[in-house]
Amino acid sequence: MKQKVSISLDEKTLKEIDRKLVSATFRNRSHFVEYAVKRLLGEER
Repeated sequence: MKQKVSISLDEKTLKEIDRKLVSATFRNRSHFVEYAVKRLLGEER
């Protein structure tokens, strides 16, 4: 089950995320952030 969380990102970072969304790789900002966090957690194992 997914839970909502609130995060703060600077405007530059949000613009970079939005540019990635245009490529249709990610459905939305939440999908992008979830993918990035999972990837980071996997690299730290």
